[in-house]
Amino acid sequence: MSYRQSHDRSIAEPSAFWAEQAGRVAWYRAPQETLQALPDGSHRWFADGRLNTCYLALDRQIELGRGKQAALIYDSPVTNTQQRFSYLELRDEVARLAGALRALGVEKGDGVIIYMPMVPQAAMAMLACARLGAVHSVVFGGFAPHELALRIDDAKPRLVLTASCGLEFERVIEYKPLVDKALELASHKPAHVLVLQRPQAMAELTADRDLDWRETLARAQPAAPVEVASGDPLYIMYTSGTTGKPKGIVRDNGGHAVALSYALPTIFGLQPGDVWWGVSDVGWVVGHSLIVYGPLMNGCTTVFYEGKPVRTPDAGSYWRVIEEHKVNSLFCAPTAIRAIRKEDPQGELLKRYDLSSLRHLFLAGEKLDSSTQHWLEELTGKPVHDHWWQTETGWPVTAPCTGLGDHDLRAGSTNRAVPGYHVQVVDDEGRLLGPNEQGSIVIALPLPPGCAQTLWNDHPRYLQAYLKTYPGYYHTGDGGYVDEEGFVYIMGRTDDVINVSGHRLSTGEMEELLALHEAVAECAVIAVQDDLKGHVPLGLVVLKDGAQASEADLQRELVALVRERIGALACFQRAVVVKRLPKTRSGKILRAVLRKIADGEGYAPPSTIDDPAILGEIAERLGQAGLAKAG
Repeated sequence: MSYRQSHDRSIAEPSAFWAEQAGRVAWYRAPQETLQALPDGSHRWFADGRLNTCYLALDRQIELGRGKQAALIYDSPVTNTQQRFSYLELRDEVARLAGALRALGVEKGDGVIIYMPMVPQAAMAMLACARLGAVHSVVFGGFAPHELALRIDDAKPRLVLTASCGLEFERVIEYKPLVDKALELASHKPAHVLVLQRPQAMAELTADRDLDWRETLARAQPAAPVEVASGDPLYIMYTSGTTGKPKGIVRDNGGHAVALSYALPTIFGLQPGDVWWGVSDVGWVVGHSLIVYGPLMNGCTTVFYEGKPVRTPDAGSYWRVIEEHKVNSLFCAPTAIRAIRKEDPQGELLKRYDLSSLRHLFLAGEKLDSSTQHWLEELTGKPVHDHWWQTETGWPVTAPCTGLGDHDLRAGSTNRAVPGYHVQVVDDEGRLLGPNEQGSIVIALPLPPGCAQTLWNDHPRYLQAYLKTYPGYYHTGDGGYVDEEGFVYIMGRTDDVINVSGHRLSTGEMEELLALHEAVAECAVIAVQDDLKGHVPLGLVVLKDGAQASEADLQRELVALVRERIGALACFQRAVVVKRLPKTRSGKILRAVLRKIADGEGYAPPSTIDDPAILGEIAERLGQAGLAKAG
């Protein structure tokens, strides 16, 4: 079946389409009811099905003859370590850890917080929880104690799993003191903390509460998979940047299993035995869907990388991993590629490595500018696919479906809607817009399997945040347009649209233009207040290493570029050179904070920021540039 036929059928007959895809999953009891509509406008998939996600990811693969195949390759340039786990070895480790958790009182439905670096035990912890039917919530390692405490109070875990430390290229981050402080702040008190000791920083254990990971596992008996209902929660994923009560996205077991069993072969073209590398962290949704569960449920080998795109040890680290492990497909964020390009603009380091195993590169997580895309395609000679999804959806909304022979790409587009997603565009009143008309991106209900169906302990908030704004649609919070051939163009969050003298202009489009300049490595365009026009755009640019352009000349050239491509109505008149841009730990530029700094508003460093010191640098630089409201 072609892409077009698959997509049309998924929209016209969602129940029949997804009932067929459910056949990809080895259920304990196959569902008889595919789709259930609820009175509040939400939906449930495969409500009467029974399964276990860990069984699908490990035991089932062993039954299919993949026991000796590599399931997980741990590659850690920060510790100079590599380790391979076969499906049999990983299953045995996970079963023993599940037994240890059970001995500590964890049962089906209990919550478990996982606060760990990118070590294999983090994946084992997730799978062990799934094996018991427990609900894990992975919190990005190094999160501030206050934010961790909020999540502990919301998830109310029976247990916290952590490590003594995480490693960056230039520093050791001690996790255990952060956990201790979070537990002091939290009202809920988990019974135990299981600690993986790492030699780079051994942690002090609190008597009667803390337990050594290896010692505890040595005493444990392996646990078998526990049968759960399709709608039982698999995990909670707290969205980044929340204030006050965290927003806990809930992923169900059944819909999640069907979605990922369909998505990886259909979108990414993966087959059992392929080597897949999702470059992210288990603390983010990519880590869940594309590092742990998705590859394993599809019989692939997943690369688990503890390192950075640069400085571990250099900008050739990605190419080294691809060659050594014969990676077939790579997923990463555009930020990573821009960092590599900044340090090695001519791709000299890539010439040392053999990328013949690599078929595709997939980029997502933020806007992919065409300059970066073209550079990567020319450098590697491989197709580079942009695609778009969200923490809430759990798997791609728009993407090229390479497994269906869909290789028709458009520069600047995140490609067409994946089967199951009916992507449309509406104006502020909820009226459908036509081709190439810009508005709010929405998805017609029902959402396909695998998408969030509720928030943890707060279903009314889920309805209000996602389903009430445009009745009959899921509100993505992103703006953009769809062309006459169905290609989707995401221009950024809807609050990244600038209203200049009544003209609605996209900062994403301006960023695309600035990134074309030969001296610009990275950029952000924000809206700053203007007494006459309401708002005007301001560009913040990071230069490539060795760039010789003066700031005055650069600003003049960038202003001319925007004026030429968008027009004078954009009122783009200022571009300021900065050393670096503030980002979340997952690599997303913190534009909202940049706006507040530029407008002289009060701000607090977001909990997800990678380095808070950058904010002071930005404020000082804007002041030097003569922006009166900066400070």
